[in-house]
Amino acid sequence: MAIITIVGSGMMGSALAFPARENGHEVRLVGTHLDREIIDTCRKTNRHPKFNTDFPAGVRFYQIEELEEALSGADLIIGGVSSFGVDWFGDYVLPRIADGSRVLTVTKGLMDTADGQLLTYPALWQQKLDTMGKKLHLTAVGGPCTSYELVAHDQTEVAFCGKDLAVLQEIKAMMQTDYYHISLSTDVTGIESAVALKNGYALGIALTIGLNQKAFGLDSELHFNSQAAVFGQASREMYRLLQLQNVEDMNNLWVGVGDLYVTVYGGRTRLVGILLGRGLDIDEARAELNGVTLESLVVAVRVARAVRIRAQKGDINLKELPLLMHVDEILTNHAAVSIPWEDFTFIQA
Repeated sequence: MAIITIVGSGMMGSALAFPARENGHEVRLVGTHLDREIIDTCRKTNRHPKFNTDFPAGVRFYQIEELEEALSGADLIIGGVSSFGVDWFGDYVLPRIADGSRVLTVTKGLMDTADGQLLTYPALWQQKLDTMGKKLHLTAVGGPCTSYELVAHDQTEVAFCGKDLAVLQEIKAMMQTDYYHISLSTDVTGIESAVALKNGYALGIALTIGLNQKAFGLDSELHFNSQAAVFGQASREMYRLLQLQNVEDMNNLWVGVGDLYVTVYGGRTRLVGILLGRGLDIDEARAELNGVTLESLVVAVRVARAVRIRAQKGDINLKELPLLMHVDEILTNHAAVSIPWEDFTFIQA
């Protein structure tokens, strides 16, 4: 039996308590400073306030002040914070983790730099560790997985990525179940970039749903031609951006495309895309979804900002990314939705 400590009691971090505990491990779920009410509820009811299923018996719950106790003796630490908590996790949690420990993050996103590079969160954290003189085994999970479906034991396939295959195999042995299936990859940049890129593109696809509701009514039938057209363009642009990232294996696009599908059909990104498609501007959409975390918006803006810099250097042509550029115009400059359909067409001889 291993000790698995999950830091961050959001939905995905909490969902991973299910396969971990069902595999017989001791599981400690720690709330961040923003999760106090969640942990109080978990302690009282043994259920996350967003789930309809009790935690497996034996999961233990900790407030952030009890972090060091929860980390003591842990064989695996899972980072369950949102992308808005990346710096906090790097500055507050990583220094408290024992040297040589295994860390698995569920946080999806990319950070852009002044010279147009896009850093994965494990790369960002590795920079912090290097300045500390600290060694941890940083790994990450990517792929099409919604938290509530994982809790419901829906068949799910993801990828764990990290630089050390032996470490990945150890973590897989801790977490895999008959419903949670895990591929392994040492291409951290490929896996992490693919699952981060899908966020902005899922918003782009959801725009078509809102446009059709605006044209035909809120209760009109779904129109799949337009969704499929944007989905196809999104896949092409994600492929090109992975090339720009110099990933090791382009086959790892599968985790991003699968995650794109899941995100389009459920979640917060779908909601904001629909509202924008109906005619709201980004400020009005944010107000409509007051209190909802919109990580997809951050990723899209960062990636667009980076590729504009890379385009100036001649590394990429922005005409290859018409969907990303339009999404950025909507988010950054409050542009009206006007999907550039003809820019998606091509001639192949």
